[in-house]
This record gives sequence, C-alpha cells and structure tokens, in this order.
Amino acid sequence: MKSKALGALALMIAATSAAADNFNVTIVAGHPPIFRWVKQFGVAFEPAAAAKLEELGHTLSVSGQYGGAIAGVGEELETVEAGLAELGACSSLFDPAKLAVQNVSYYTPFVSADARKVAETIHNMHLNDPRMTEAYTENNVVYVGAPSAIDDYILMTNFEVNSLADLEGRKIAAPGPAINWLSGTGAVGVQGNLTTYYNELQTGVYDGVIVFASAAFPGKLYEVAPYITKMGLGAQFAGSICANKDWWDGLDADVQAAFRAGADAAMEWYLGDLEGFVGLAYAKMGEAGAKIKDAPDSLRAAWAETMPNSAKDWAAGLDKQGKHGTAILTEYMDEMRAGGATPLRNWDQE
Repeated sequence: MKSKALGALALMIAATSAAADNFNVTIVAGHPPIFRWVKQFGVAFEPAAAAKLEELGHTLSVSGQYGGAIAGVGEELETVEAGLAELGACSSLFDPAKLAVQNVSYYTPFVSADARKVAETIHNMHLNDPRMTEAYTENNVVYVGAPSAIDDYILMTNFEVNSLADLEGRKIAAPGPAINWLSGTGAVGVQGNLTTYYNELQTGVYDGVIVFASAAFPGKLYEVAPYITKMGLGAQFAGSICANKDWWDGLDADVQAAFRAGADAAMEWYLGDLEGFVGLAYAKMGEAGAKIKDAPDSLRAAWAETMPNSAKDWAAGLDKQGKHGTAILTEYMDEMRAGGATPLRNWDQE
C-alpha cells in the first residue's frame, strides 16, 4: 500500500510539474503593429491563448518582434521555418513561391468585395483540404489559423482616372501577384508594398498604387495619391499565423488547441475590426481632401475583360509541379459562388 501511495504521489507531482509550464514564444512580422494583421497578436491572439493555457495550469510569455526587427516583409515564413521564432505572420502574398496555392484569390480578382467571405472560405479550405496545407509542411511550418483577409482593393493615384486610357504608361505599384491585374491596362506594373508606398509616391517612383482602404488611411497614402477609384478588384487572402513545425509537434494536443483558440479569437477580432474600420477610413480620407468615386460598371468590366486569364496559367504551372493548382482554383471559385459571390469573370471556367 505504501508503494502505491508513493507512486500516486509521484504521479501527482509529475502532473503538477507538467501543468506549470511557461511557454516562451517569439512572434515575428515584417510589418509594424499599426497594421491589423500584426496588431491582432497583442489584442486578441495572446490574451485568448494565455487564457486557455491558464486553464491548463500554464503561462505564456510573448516576445513580439515586429516591423522587421527579425524578419522583413516576406521573410516571416523562413524565419519561423528556421526556428528563429515559434510563430509568425506568414505572408503568402509576399512568399508566392513557397505558399503558392494560398495565393489563389490574388489570381482571381473581381470575385467578391466581402473580406469575411474570402477569409472563411480560405480558412475552411485549409481545415478540410489537405492539399492546402502541403506547402506549410514542405517548409517546416504549420497553419495555425487567423487568415489575414484584405478588404476590397482600390486604385489610388496622383491623377484622375476616368477610363483605362488614363492608365496608359503610368507606373502603378502592386503587391506580389496583384501586379498581374495591371496586364492589359496599359499601365506599367511595379512591385511594391505598404512599407514603401508613401515615400515612393511622394518622390515620383510611381504614379499610383493598388491598395486597400484599411491600410491606405493609417498609411496616409491619400496625401500623395488623393484620387481614389473604387474598382471592386476584390477582397483577398494574404497570409495567416503559422508555427514552426518542430516546436508545434512537441506540444501536447491541449496546448496546440489553446494556440488555435488564440488564432480563432484573432480571426474574429480581425474581421470585426476590419469591417468596422473600412467605412471610417473612407470617411476620414474624404475629410482630408481625397477625391473618392466608384468606378462605373463599364470601367470595371473593361478592366476585367482586358486582363489575360492569369489564373488558368498560374494553375496549370502549379499542376506541372504537382501542387494541385487547377483543383484549388476550381474549389475556391466553386466555394465563393456557392457563398453568394458573383464574379465578373469565372476564371476557372474559361
């Protein structure tokens, strides 16, 4: 009996010890926390994950390395992959070679302006279709969640746009694969991102940018590109929270669940905050002197029709690499249409 009692005591001590773990986590993002997909870590992900871990008897300590402190924009995945950080804002938009199928929405513009619909669709595809997570595994990371949905993309320029002819020869910056949207417009596409837009517009490196209101307002882009044309280019999926796979695989299932709960909380906070902010952003930019207008349907249709079907080419190229491009393209478009989206072009069916 004595040995049994000692054994039970030993188990209790071990359980108590295991329940008192402190998880020290470094999180990286290339952008500063002024942007929502970085801000979400401090305001939603960390407190929700910490609360779940506390229920298990654990604690959480976070070192937020943002604004390029460890990883620049587009370097987050590699930083997490190498184990220099446990978690990060893995930007598929700026890492299209490694997170190829994750960029499906960027190859299908003019599908939907509903950021929540895009986020939920891509999130569910990650959860339910193993083909969506292959790229993460190949790069030693894990999809944790919290899809970064980008509100409807717009055109901001230092000149007025009334027709596609107005874009002829103009230098327009766009992020990652969104540069394909300029094909056929006559504009000269230039790769860029939010960290450089303001200065390069101000110094004349380019004449306009393809951007979104929720970032254009805090970035004060209306000061250097006051003509805002709401083209309805579409809401997009740009990235998610990812984890180093070696670290993640070493966590107990209930601890993994706690971090996923943090990601779920971040997703809800992010989408709610985004939806509430977009209207405010337009109002404030208008008050500051920006000239905002909706593109007429004829202009939107002309832009959409003049574009080559980069989606089909992109998908076919991925098929050759064994990355299921066509299947993912079809699945995404089917899911969006089933959810009520009415694309200007059915990229998968042409």
